[in-house]
Amino acid sequence: MELLTINNVWMMICTALVFFMHLGFAFLEIGLTRQKNTLNILFKNIFIITIGLLLYCLVGFNLMYPGFGEGSSGFFGFAGFGLSSPLTDTGALDLAYNEGYTYWTDFLFQGMFAATAATIVSGAVAERMKILPFMIFAIVYVGFVYPIAGSWKWGGGFLDQLSTPFYDFAGSTLVHSVGGWAAVVAVCLLGARIGKFKDGKPQAIPGHNIPLATAGVLILWLGWFGFNGGSVLSADPTLTSLTLVTTCLAAAAGGVLAALVSTIMYKNLDLTMFLNGILGGLVGITAGADQMSPTDAILIGGIAGTLIVFAISLVDKLKLDDPVGAIAVHLICGIWGTLAVGIFGNLASVDQFISQLIGVGSYAIFCVTTSFIIIFTLKKTMGIRVDEKEELEGLDAHEHGMDAYPDFRLNEH
Repeated sequence: MELLTINNVWMMICTALVFFMHLGFAFLEIGLTRQKNTLNILFKNIFIITIGLLLYCLVGFNLMYPGFGEGSSGFFGFAGFGLSSPLTDTGALDLAYNEGYTYWTDFLFQGMFAATAATIVSGAVAERMKILPFMIFAIVYVGFVYPIAGSWKWGGGFLDQLSTPFYDFAGSTLVHSVGGWAAVVAVCLLGARIGKFKDGKPQAIPGHNIPLATAGVLILWLGWFGFNGGSVLSADPTLTSLTLVTTCLAAAAGGVLAALVSTIMYKNLDLTMFLNGILGGLVGITAGADQMSPTDAILIGGIAGTLIVFAISLVDKLKLDDPVGAIAVHLICGIWGTLAVGIFGNLASVDQFISQLIGVGSYAIFCVTTSFIIIFTLKKTMGIRVDEKEELEGLDAHEHGMDAYPDFRLNEH
């Protein structure tokens, strides 16, 4: 009973930290975009976490943990609608499954992860996507696509059944790349914001509140203590403390290397690149945080931070408009972190690297296909892009009928 209580308290603290990350995402997104779209972004973020929890209760949790039985393909399963649990008197599942924390804690912790995939897309499509199509996309993606994808590994599906099982400790691929692939598809189908590219060259569209964006990144870093620390799925002191150390070191290395490389390349001290480097390091370490030494974590985070600089440049060259750098952070660094499990740490081997490649490829095919079907259908039926007047004047005024800062209106274009 004492172990159950200790584990359960730790998991609930981590659940609260992951919930707190949604404030970080919101601050980061509004800080890196223009003030005339602030309410629109906040509305989307609040919608994602609220509808995400409801959907995860009704269908998502049992899609993600379907209890694949003998003879199952390991691709799809469903344990039924709603929450129902084989509870003991203490409210715990079989200890072999969850180390003694309750079924309800398990649901809530995993539910906080579920909404993150759509939040990643929210940042990439900011300032020009209609609110209703985005909401429909979020419902389908969070309610069905993410849980099915998650079941392939965390639910005991086919990737977990490989001879050398695919490994993704806390979701470099299962959470971040799942959102990142959808972000790529959405940005391609939406097109760039007005004024982003002039004569084929990318133009800077500065965010309206960099201090808020900075606060958002620090909140996300703090939230990652729960994101990775909770993924130990127990209060084991050795594993949780090591995981928090590797998480922090990767974040620090990612920020420093992104700042250094961007300064060398562009001859200016770019705070936004520094911030995205920290996030890149966090995403990169997430797949193997419990398997890495501190030195491994620094290397993985540093490479992720370097990748951020080149990935953001590549996204611009491809004429993809990603206002917050979501594709570079969550997709590119998510892929890197997943592959790094086969290169660094306790699991490093050729077989593990091949399994990691299989996992990355499987999620790429599934997420690109499903997100394209959803967003392309929305584009052809109801349209996904606001009209020019709405975009120029701001989505807050046209879709919400109010300003985020009614007493301080900048002349933005």
